[in-house]
Amino acid sequence: MQFLFGDDYKTGGKEPRKSRREAREAALMVVYAYEMSRNNIHTILDELCVNFAEVTDKFVRSLAIQSIQHSEAIDKIIESRAKNWEFDRIAIIDRILMRMAICEILYFDDIPPKVSINEMIEIGKRYSTEKSSRFINGILDTIYEELKKEGRVNKLGRGLLE
Repeated sequence: MQFLFGDDYKTGGKEPRKSRREAREAALMVVYAYEMSRNNIHTILDELCVNFAEVTDKFVRSLAIQSIQHSEAIDKIIESRAKNWEFDRIAIIDRILMRMAICEILYFDDIPPKVSINEMIEIGKRYSTEKSSRFINGILDTIYEELKKEGRVNKLGRGLLE
C-alpha cells in the first residue's frame, strides 16, 4: 500500500516528497493507523511512507515513533490541561496532532515551538473538525507556556525561542 497525498496525483507519486508539512501529515496518518490497528509501527511506516526524500523520511519516522513512545506521558499533559473535556471524547485526530506538537516541542530541539503549534493547527483544519483548530490552539498554547515556565523547553540555535 502506498500513501500518496498533496500533489502526488500530478506526479503519479514518483517524485520524493520534501516538505515538513507533508511529513507531518504522513506522521499523522502513521500514528492514526497505529492507534487503530496496533500493528508493528515499522511495518506501518514501511507501508505508508513511500515517495519521501531521505531527510523527510527520517523526520516522518522519528516524529511518528517518538509520538507513540511518549504518548502516555504526553497524554497526561494534555489531559491535565483539557479540564472540561473527557480525554477519550477528544477527537482522535486532535489528540494525535497535539501529541505530535508536544513531542516536537519537547524532543526536537531544532524546531521552534510556535512552528510546531501552527503546523498542527493548519493540519487540523484539513483533517479534523471545523472547531478543531481553535481547540488545538488553546490547549497547545497553554501547554507550551507551562512547559516554558517549568524549564522543559530546550531548543538549540538562534531564533528557536522567543
